Amino acid sequence: MTIETFVVGMLQTNCYLLGDNQTHQAVVIDPGGDSEKIARRIQQLGLNLAAILNTHGHFDHTMDAWALKKRLGGEIYLHSKDEVICRQSMAGMGSAFSSTHRIADDKVDQHLNEGESLIFGTLRLDVLETPGHTPGHVSFHVADAGVIFVGDTLFSGSIGRTDFPGGSYSQLIRSVREKIFPLTGKTVVFPGHGPKTTVEREKKSNPFFQ
Repeated sequence: MTIETFVVGMLQTNCYLLGDNQTHQAVVIDPGGDSEKIARRIQQLGLNLAAILNTHGHFDHTMDAWALKKRLGGEIYLHSKDEVICRQSMAGMGSAFSSTHRIADDKVDQHLNEGESLIFGTLRLDVLETPGHTPGHVSFHVADAGVIFVGDTLFSGSIGRTDFPGGSYSQLIRSVREKIFPLTGKTVVFPGHGPKTTVEREKKSNPFFQ
């Protein structure tokens, strides 16, 4: 499996490209900007975009999902509890959006649910509901590769904000303790912002869990 990171958009969001080297299917997680650059890279690698996965509905993680779909296809996935947040978040940006980012008439293709496995070629991503930053926040665990994509639930040495509408500090802490920390310590954690880390490192040193 190929994993590449793009730091995109005005809030420097980590967008991830996962490629199956056998079937040449690709998945993009959290395309919060720079869809042209992401699309070019997918094409350079000879991959076919199968899915656009969003950990949650904030604009800095979803802004270019529809633009990327327009360029390369692929179904857009988001938890149903974050659809309203996505639309409100995008609408709040006003004139910052071009028509390629407009979602008033666009739909999410698939809703994400706890416990389901998303399979694209040999890529298997298990969906974990990790609310707290938003009500419908999810993480994507790729057990075969020993990695998890956690969006804005957990950062290296920190956690995501919970002061936005729908946020809950206690719920976020519970999400990390019950869904992420039970994974093996060597599991690499790819967050929505900042450097990657590991489950073991965060369990031992993250001040929010000491």
